[in-house]
Amino acid sequence: MSLLPLRVLGDPVLREETKPVTVITEEIQRLIDDMFETMYAARGIGLAAPQVGRSERLCVIDVDEEPMVLINPEILESSRATEKAEEGCLSIPDIYGDVERPAAVRVRAMDRDGNVFECDAEGLLARCMQHEIDHLHGKMFVDYMSVLKKRSAMSQWEKEKQKYPGNVRVLTPEEIAQHHHRDEEL
Repeated sequence: MSLLPLRVLGDPVLREETKPVTVITEEIQRLIDDMFETMYAARGIGLAAPQVGRSERLCVIDVDEEPMVLINPEILESSRATEKAEEGCLSIPDIYGDVERPAAVRVRAMDRDGNVFECDAEGLLARCMQHEIDHLHGKMFVDYMSVLKKRSAMSQWEKEKQKYPGNVRVLTPEEIAQHHHRDEEL
């Protein structure tokens, strides 16, 4: 397994629609393992393929130490009830904002072995699933923010993004070892 460089806001891959996975190959299995390793090293709870420069429709999630692989996920149902909570993103480091999302969702996806399953989720898991599935369709959490809040976040990002030449974030050994005060970046 190996750590993958993370793509940050500004990289066109983050705004593209992903392609459905038709065959689960050894390469896809390796990608899944590398994505989990990268997500854990970056102290995230979710990571989508575009965030590591890939176009496959897949993401990995681990909320409450329950690792999940979602291949070709789709949201079948969303609750009418919504919840607002702060989100962050491994592809927009150090930028956070409140996002209102459905409080519960039902998702259908394939697992790492190609078995189709459905999952009902609420709370943080539902939020994480929606956030990662958005990535698979070129959408990011800042897209949900009000014009004013988005403008503020983007001006903050303008200052931050110089740290990431070529829109690539390579995790340093210091970052991996350091424990952030925020432990839940999606």
